[in-house]
Amino acid sequence: MRSSAHPARFHSATRISRLRARALVCAEGKALRCDHAGMNSSTALVTGATGGIGLHIARQFAEQGWTVLVGARDAARGAEAAAQFGGRAVLLDVTDADTIAAAAAAVPKLDVLVNNAGISLDTGAPVTETDVEAFRATYETNVFGVVAVTNAFLPALRRSPHPRIVNVSSGTGSLTWSTSPNPQFDYQAAGTGSGAAYRSSKTALNAVTVFYAQALAGDRVKVNALAPGLRATNLNPRAATAGGDPAEAAAGAIRLALLPDDGPTGRLFSWDGTVVPW
Repeated sequence: MRSSAHPARFHSATRISRLRARALVCAEGKALRCDHAGMNSSTALVTGATGGIGLHIARQFAEQGWTVLVGARDAARGAEAAAQFGGRAVLLDVTDADTIAAAAAAVPKLDVLVNNAGISLDTGAPVTETDVEAFRATYETNVFGVVAVTNAFLPALRRSPHPRIVNVSSGTGSLTWSTSPNPQFDYQAAGTGSGAAYRSSKTALNAVTVFYAQALAGDRVKVNALAPGLRATNLNPRAATAGGDPAEAAAGAIRLALLPDDGPTGRLFSWDGTVVPW
C-alpha cells in the first residue's frame, strides 16, 4: 500500500495499536526485546529480509550472535524466514506509514538498520517508453521508503553506542559507472536508456545516503551505501537468472555494519569493499 502524502490523517489509534501488537510477535511467538543474555546484545533490522540479499544479510547477522529483526510486508513470510536462523519477524511495509510507526514503536534500541527493501519494475523498456507510474512506484519503495523507515528508527539508533545505517543501492546507480568502464557491468551494453526508474532511484538513494551521513555525523551514526552487484534474486527477471551469489553481497553489507568508529561515512562501496564513484 502506498503511503499517503498526509499519513497522519489516516493513523487511527486502534490500527496503530493492532499493528504494534503484530510487530511485537516474533517467529517463536514471544515478545520482541533484546536478549542481553545472549552471545551479542546488538540488534539489527533488515528490511525486505524474506528473500534474496536481505535474507542472507539477516542470516549472517544471526550467525554472529546478533538479535535480528526480519522486516517483512507479509507476516507469515516474515515468520518463516526468521525461523530459519532464530530471528524475529517484524511486520514492516516500507510504503505503509502505519506499519512503519508500529514497528518503530516496538524497537526501543537499534544498532544497525539495513535498508534493503527494493523493487525493479522497468528492466526492459527504455525511458522513452516507461510509464511515469513505474517511476512513482519505484521511488516510493527505493527512496521514499528508505527516508520514512530511517526517520522512524532514528530514536532507537541514537540509543546505540555504535549506530550504523546501510543502504542497499546499486552500481547501476553510479553515474560515473553508467558512463565509463567499471568492474560490475558493461556500461555500453547497459547504455540503452532502459531501467531508468530503478537506476535513477538508486542514484537518488546514493544522494540520500550522503545527506543522512552529513546530518547524523554529530550523533555518531555512520551511513553508507552498498553496490552489491548482480545477484541471483527475485528482484527482476534478469536477476533471477544471474549466477551471482547473494551471500557474497550480504557479506559486504555486514562489513559496512561493523565499521569501526573511525571508519568512513557517506560513501558508496562495492560488495568487495572498494569505493564506488558517484
